[in-house]
Amino acid sequence: MHKTRVVITGLGMVSPLGNEVQSTWDALINGVSGVGPITVFDASDLKTHFAAEVKGFDAVAEFGAREARRMDRFTHYAMASAIRAVNDSQLNLDTINKDRVGVILGTGIGGVNTLIEEAERMFRDGPRHISPHLVPMMLPDTAPGKIAIEMGFRGPNMSIATACASGNNAIGEAAQMIRRGITDIVLTGGAEAGVNKLAMAGFSNMGALSQRNDDPMRASRPFDKERDGFVAGEGGGVLVLESEAHAKERNARIYGEVVGYGASADAYHITAPQENGEGAILAMRAALSDAGISPRQVNYLNAHGTSTQLNDRSETLAVKQVFRESAYDVAISSTKSMTGHLLGAAGAIEAIFCTKAVETGTIPPTINYAVPDPECDLNYTPNNARKLDVQYAMSNSFGFGGHNACLIIGRYDNGK
Repeated sequence: MHKTRVVITGLGMVSPLGNEVQSTWDALINGVSGVGPITVFDASDLKTHFAAEVKGFDAVAEFGAREARRMDRFTHYAMASAIRAVNDSQLNLDTINKDRVGVILGTGIGGVNTLIEEAERMFRDGPRHISPHLVPMMLPDTAPGKIAIEMGFRGPNMSIATACASGNNAIGEAAQMIRRGITDIVLTGGAEAGVNKLAMAGFSNMGALSQRNDDPMRASRPFDKERDGFVAGEGGGVLVLESEAHAKERNARIYGEVVGYGASADAYHITAPQENGEGAILAMRAALSDAGISPRQVNYLNAHGTSTQLNDRSETLAVKQVFRESAYDVAISSTKSMTGHLLGAAGAIEAIFCTKAVETGTIPPTINYAVPDPECDLNYTPNNARKLDVQYAMSNSFGFGGHNACLIIGRYDNGK
């Protein structure tokens, strides 16, 4: 049966490296770190004092003071990314059929900043002082709902929460909706604002965060032997996906296409990946099967690559199992070495990075790679970007709960 092709026509982003796609991409391929001391709260009593914060983002300038006050920070990032993506796509909101435009976004913890602030207010001042906007501000589905309200999109609208796999799952499910003919267009990706004291304390006390406080810009070092944990990040990324027919009809610029999607569960442990990478293997093989390509055809792999001992080792094993003899040929990088780990938004910005790699023929590096690990011995594009003709790029995202999601972005003119 003929499969509807799903193309990418718009990109929008707010990240620790820049508040739009181009500035982020320029920093990324130049190996710039977005990590620094935490400024949004006093972290002096935590084990980790640094994160990859969004910088210079003015929600009041973006949305006005009244609207900004009524949105959690994660919704700010989602809304801004969606506006940028729609503008980039040159969608005409006056002529498209808005009944057939959906919004599907991923987030791990949604409006947790609002929840924390209002809980503190209640314990301090009592329940009468709680904001009437608390509930909508904290809900994870408020971000896609708010985007739909602002732009008038009446198609399927939902939030997907699969921890650090949320962004990839959202994009994959959005592509499937277009394939099934349910929608013509879907805004999809993810947003997260997890740099807060409560979340940071929780991650820190479970031993997940790097504690390299004397050198934060070099703290995220995926696949390096001396890695000691991930670096928390924040931001958002949104892609405009369209059916090929709809994009062609309006003569849209096409960046690439979503050709494959695979999802699986480890069914093993709530926070630790399987050491043999079995769940990741299932997701990658499912994405390859969905795309109808062989592992050898994948030129670039944006790894989950969190800079934790367990993840980097198990992901390396999984790649070897899936790619076999071509495992050492595929160019791999972990862009989390520069952006930190955006949790539920990680897959969203990394799908955009894969799209840019396909578009520009540039592989971003894994920075801070200094001490090779014998158990992580693949080609991680250490420290410097490289030029490479990229036909297909794979993106891995794995989350607490054992969630695995894999995407494959292809060049649109590949004749498939």
